Amino acid sequence: MAKKTAKEANPKRVAYEKKQEQQGEKVIKWIIGVLIALALCYAAYSIWIVS
Repeated sequence: MAKKTAKEANPKRVAYEKKQEQQGEKVIKWIIGVLIALALCYAAYSIWIVS
């Protein structure tokens, strides 16, 4: 019989890793969104200062 890997042996760990991955993706999306919003604010501010 083949030995199971650590991930297969513990379904709790697999569920935790999946949850962490989803939360990580959510954080990355928030960071990118905030950076885009700040870039738009900076562009608007730059246009306002020049004119």
